[in-house]
Amino acid sequence: MDISISISTNDPIRNFAWASPQQAFRVEPDNITVLEGAVAVLQCVVDNPSGVVQWVKDGLLLGPDTNIPGFPRYSMTGDPSKAGEHRLRIVGSQLADDGGYECQAGRSKDSPGIVSRTALLSVLVPPKTPIFKEYEVNSTVTWVAGVEYRVTCSSGDAKPAAEIFFSKGECPPWQPPLRCVAPGALWVQREALQHRGRAQNGKVVSTSWETEDARGASRSLLTLSIKPEDNGAQLRCEAMNQVSPLPLMASVTLRVVFLPTEVSILGSSSTPENKQISLSCSTTPSNPPVQLRWWLGWRELTTTEVTVTEAAHGGTVTVSNLTHMARREENGLPLTCEAFNEVVLFTRSASLPLSVQYPPQKVWIEAPPPDSRFRAGTKVRLTCFASGGNPAPRLIWIKDTKSLKEGTQVASGKIVSKELILTTSPSDNLAIYRCNASNGGKSPALTAQTRLFVQFPPIDVKITTMAKEVRRGQTLTLTCITGSSNPFATLAWFKDTEKLKGVDLGQKPAEFGGLSTSGKVTLVASSSDNGQRVTCQAYSSVLAETVNTFYKLNILYPPEFSSEQPSMVQGVEHGAVELPLHVSANPRELSCSWSFRGKVLKPEGSPRHHLQAGGSLAIWNVSRADMGQYWARCQNAEGQNETHLHLDVHYAPSIRSLGDPVYVDLGATAELVCIADANPTPAGMFQWTWLGAEERSLEELELEPEASGAVGRLRIQGARRAQAGLYECRVDNGLPPPARGSARLIVRFKPEIEKGMGLGKVAMPGDRSSPAVLQCHAQGVPSVQFSWAKNGAALDPDNPRYTEHTWHEGAWHSSTLTIANVSAAHDYATFTCRASNALGTDRLDIQLLSTSSPDPPTGLKVVSITHNSATLEWIPGFDGGLPQRFRIRYRWPGAPSALYMDVFPAQTPAFTLTGLSPDTPTVLASAPTMPWGERPGPQRHRHHRRAALRGAASCGP
Repeated sequence: MDISISISTNDPIRNFAWASPQQAFRVEPDNITVLEGAVAVLQCVVDNPSGVVQWVKDGLLLGPDTNIPGFPRYSMTGDPSKAGEHRLRIVGSQLADDGGYECQAGRSKDSPGIVSRTALLSVLVPPKTPIFKEYEVNSTVTWVAGVEYRVTCSSGDAKPAAEIFFSKGECPPWQPPLRCVAPGALWVQREALQHRGRAQNGKVVSTSWETEDARGASRSLLTLSIKPEDNGAQLRCEAMNQVSPLPLMASVTLRVVFLPTEVSILGSSSTPENKQISLSCSTTPSNPPVQLRWWLGWRELTTTEVTVTEAAHGGTVTVSNLTHMARREENGLPLTCEAFNEVVLFTRSASLPLSVQYPPQKVWIEAPPPDSRFRAGTKVRLTCFASGGNPAPRLIWIKDTKSLKEGTQVASGKIVSKELILTTSPSDNLAIYRCNASNGGKSPALTAQTRLFVQFPPIDVKITTMAKEVRRGQTLTLTCITGSSNPFATLAWFKDTEKLKGVDLGQKPAEFGGLSTSGKVTLVASSSDNGQRVTCQAYSSVLAETVNTFYKLNILYPPEFSSEQPSMVQGVEHGAVELPLHVSANPRELSCSWSFRGKVLKPEGSPRHHLQAGGSLAIWNVSRADMGQYWARCQNAEGQNETHLHLDVHYAPSIRSLGDPVYVDLGATAELVCIADANPTPAGMFQWTWLGAEERSLEELELEPEASGAVGRLRIQGARRAQAGLYECRVDNGLPPPARGSARLIVRFKPEIEKGMGLGKVAMPGDRSSPAVLQCHAQGVPSVQFSWAKNGAALDPDNPRYTEHTWHEGAWHSSTLTIANVSAAHDYATFTCRASNALGTDRLDIQLLSTSSPDPPTGLKVVSITHNSATLEWIPGFDGGLPQRFRIRYRWPGAPSALYMDVFPAQTPAFTLTGLSPDTPTVLASAPTMPWGERPGPQRHRHHRRAALRGAASCGP
């Protein structure tokens, strides 16, 4: 605590200026610490003291006297007059002397008052002997292992407050000293309710404590969980502070009660009946000791020997040895060792079942009736049962002398069983199945047995022969032997599907109580037999079951060509072809060669001939020159053979010859012949086509095509002029490209001059102003020659007024006669045109007349009608030497007059009349008109035609 001196504001000398030396501290007191009962001295030296010097304790003025009143142990020492020393001396220091001290010099007329710094005096007091709150010091306490206990240790009147240590680990008398280690310790600091732990000797005992500074008291709370190893240990509480020369200690001795944690039985509880069993029962250490007793079921056994020995932590171990004669009826009873202590009401036990061994009592088998017969492959159930015995008997199935692992043993009460499910096989026939029951004792095993009867087909079938090699034509004998079967089997022989006649060799006893059957067959070997299978079939009539085996024939023979070997092979020119070789031989290693036209082919290095696998010959880029017969020769170790085949090369057609032209007289017979070169020459290879301007079929032309091989014919019977023309022969045998050729048919006939209406007249003015041209057109083959005559007299070819011009176009021939400066007097006459060739002559008379009105048209007809129109056609008449036009006249009943329609173009002999009325009869007429549009006079001609117009309109006068 700091004490300060203040100057009052009412002091009259507050502002006085001090001229004398001022009092001041040369030495001020320092903090000191002393032990209780020691002398404490606080230093104070004042220079130039002028005021009263005294000490202040915790604010209390002690006064200026050297012997301080009220404080007999306090005094001021030193030489105040010379050295200014004013020490405070305290003897027999006590805890009450703790506090803050100040040295002060009061004010005087020469100097103001001064106060030193506060010095703290600390008196250290050792703690008092600690005590336990719950227990008397140096007593023995009894605790139970596994229970948690609280211990409070306290120590007071100490400064600083005591540090309290708990320690546990005083060596009990039964523990060697070197193995005793103090488990831990604690201490307490001054701060109230502060917590801090420290491990001492490797173990912390507790971490809870508190202090109370006001009384200098300390206390610590220890919570312990007691264990058996704490038995006999000392629990010490030590109190000390920095003043204590040695810690002050209080202790209690622990007596720990602990019970055995385990009871165990040593030895086997299994024994044969009527044999003694020896077992030992022991406990883990306990304090106090426990007792042991034995129970068999609910009966206590007394044939025991008990010993108690010392054990760890001051405990004891109890051991009880039991000897007992085991009886069969005791089997399965619990054998119990019980540890108990009636004082602490404790009991604990261990138990195990008593197993008394004795042999099984009975064994039997459940099986099918003894006379049962089973087919091989049938499932049969055999079950073995055994009763009694401990341990439960182990059942073992034995077939004849062999133990079986099949089956799972099942227990039901005191009966055990083991089921054996068999899929019967030949080896089960007459086999004895035995079941043994034993449980490992010295008694012999109990046994039961049964026998099975199994029917089975032959186990196997084998074919043997004495022949090592068989050649074509030799005799081969095969022997067949079956494996065991029950009942015996009969044999049958087959070669593929052909049944063979064999010889029965009888039966012999065989394994598994069955019989073996033997037989043989003999056959003459042929090449076709090679590779075939000869089958021996063993048949059981009782079981209706067959077992087969076969012997594959290996017949040696030279090369043979198959019936499938072709005699002809076809190829296409410029392509590739393969000449197949279907050859067989045994041994199969053979060599083949080919020849053509007597020359051996050598495929090695040949660009076109290649020998294929199997002996076939491939020919590349085949030509028609390759066509012919080829020979193949093959050989192996048994001999050689040869065959031949024909190569037929197909190639596209070409036309060798086609007659052109072909002449025939009208009505005679002729034919066009087309000769082709082709292979093949199928039917329909030849096709004929007429190449005229119009498309016409041979049927329309009434022509008959024929073909025979490479020759095609087109026959013409009763030749007509319409059949003449150019014909194409097309040859197509399926190989592109087809061949084409053309030939012309010429039909010869005598001249025929074109005649008709208007062709026999020519009209020209006879005023010598214009020429007249007379035309004559004729058909004829061969060529036609023309001649002209006037009124029956041949014209003079030298007359300059007559000019003739002739030209030819196919079968048509034309001649024109031009008469210059026509004169009515000289030239109006009848001119005759004569056409001639080797077959005959024809003539035409042409009258040269003056110009006149045209002749009326003829042949007026309606060619089509609609609901309001009609199309008309007619034949124009002679035009009279002038251009003529046509006009249509038409009317219908009730009309006041006829209507007219001019035809356009002017000289067209057809016209469509429109604007007609349905259901109305109409009269139609056609007439020529003059060049100026006038109707001709007496030459006018009317033509009336009546027709129906959609069933209602008609044409007529």
